[in-house]
Amino acid sequence: MSVQGYVCVKCSNNEYDVDEIRTTGSGISRFLNMQNQKFAAVTCKKCSYVEFYRLGSGGAMGKVFDFLSG
Repeated sequence: MSVQGYVCVKCSNNEYDVDEIRTTGSGISRFLNMQNQKFAAVTCKKCSYVEFYRLGSGGAMGKVFDFLSG
């Protein structure tokens, strides 16, 4: 994917991939292995540098794309 608003901070490339990951939080959610924390992982296609963005509820991936595209 290539969007004009995204530029890698390490290599200045503008092509990237976006994936979603889930992690456990702290406290009881960690003990019960509840993966309730969602993040978007934006990976540069040239140097593989990854930036993580915390996702909220409802349409969060769209918000990340909006952020990246300016």
